[in-house]
Amino acid sequence: MTSEKPFYNMDPEDQTPSKPGSIRGVTQDAVFGAITEDGPNYRGLGWFETSVLMMKTMIGLGVLSLPAALDVLGLIPGVLCLLTVATMTIWSMFVVGSFKLNHPEVYAIDDVGYKIFGTYGRYLLGGVFSMYWIFVVGSGMLSFSIALNAVSGHGTCTAVFVVVAAITTFCLASIRTLGRMSWVAWGGLISILGAIIILTISVGVQDRPASAPQRGPWISDYQLFKSPSFLEATSAISTMVFAYSGTSAFFSIIAEMKDPNYYARSLTICQSVVTGTFITIATVVYYYCGSYVSSPALGSAGTLMKKVTYGIGIPGLLASTTILTHVTSKYIFVRLLQGTNHLTANTPRHWITWLGCVFGVTATAYIIASGIPVFNDLVSLVGALFGTLMTFQPMACMWFYDNWKSSKRRTPMWYAMVVWCTFILFAGSFLLVSGTYGSIVNIINSYGESGGAEAWSCADNSKST
Repeated sequence: MTSEKPFYNMDPEDQTPSKPGSIRGVTQDAVFGAITEDGPNYRGLGWFETSVLMMKTMIGLGVLSLPAALDVLGLIPGVLCLLTVATMTIWSMFVVGSFKLNHPEVYAIDDVGYKIFGTYGRYLLGGVFSMYWIFVVGSGMLSFSIALNAVSGHGTCTAVFVVVAAITTFCLASIRTLGRMSWVAWGGLISILGAIIILTISVGVQDRPASAPQRGPWISDYQLFKSPSFLEATSAISTMVFAYSGTSAFFSIIAEMKDPNYYARSLTICQSVVTGTFITIATVVYYYCGSYVSSPALGSAGTLMKKVTYGIGIPGLLASTTILTHVTSKYIFVRLLQGTNHLTANTPRHWITWLGCVFGVTATAYIIASGIPVFNDLVSLVGALFGTLMTFQPMACMWFYDNWKSSKRRTPMWYAMVVWCTFILFAGSFLLVSGTYGSIVNIINSYGESGGAEAWSCADNSKST
């Protein structure tokens, strides 16, 4: 039986097996095309598995840099900025779901660029999407090497740990469907949440942070308000954008849901947990550690607890890196094979292309992790340069695309949304320029400081974090 309807719009009785070579009686998908028993079933995610994948995409590298961002801005301005970024990005994520339901053929953000701006829009957003997530994977490998250094007491050259991270990531990310990677998300989420909870408790009961002077009296020097320079402030806000900038990956996640109509439910669960976790961790860790907070934040605990938190958090760091490597590789893979039977069939071309995509993403991310070995500077650069374009401006354009001409009655709410989307466009563009400049200046300064981390260095990168 062949149906012209999108997979997720089919009636339940149409989804029962009908003949060999079909999955639940469905042979066509708006993105993946013909799906048969001879290849992977890309539509295997339930709504709860989806929420877990979303949470693991969000809770990982970004949250580990938030306490340091509050150290730049001050506690109260930092929390207010965090809430503002959260509001903007959560709205953007809901727009992703509604746009996908309105346009089921959309697989990634480059499809959005093509619909709105044509061929040049596709190339621009597709290129930014690939580069952004590869940089994020690179920061994940860097944090993984920091964790191994912390746990082992710098047991070997840091460059070796980055290679270990790259090899492990390649092996796990080679799993072909997100449905079969749900166990990675589950394990990673439990791991990182466990490490964060232990960190939160330990900073409250410890004598002092790991990087604070270990002799003499010590008290947290947190500040409610601080006076950062313009570049310092924009760089810190860019770090917050990075923490919330998983938005563009949600296109790929919703594309593999059994029923994308449940996307809003999954997103509500995800963001309730994510935002609560982000605010709690950022405020508690900064309150107790003050200017001696580390980035990644797992290094903020005392010397012993630093090893404990990193040890527990290693699977979570690896899971984030693995899932994001998979999403990026899958995007390139689909674009290379879309429209051919090789996309969903176990042919030699299918496997060579898939493994080649995973290897290419992993290798490029490895080079980035080795070349920019300062975690906080790297995530700030990624958040400003790519995170805004993946989180703010395209989503505002998506709302205009679906609502500008179709609105027969322009209500006060419609006008309010026009103002909101205009604000999103200008705020995202402002952060793109100012945050990128500030991050580049910080990276240059880090290289110029004595004792700073160097590219492809064997030095212990956990001591300064």
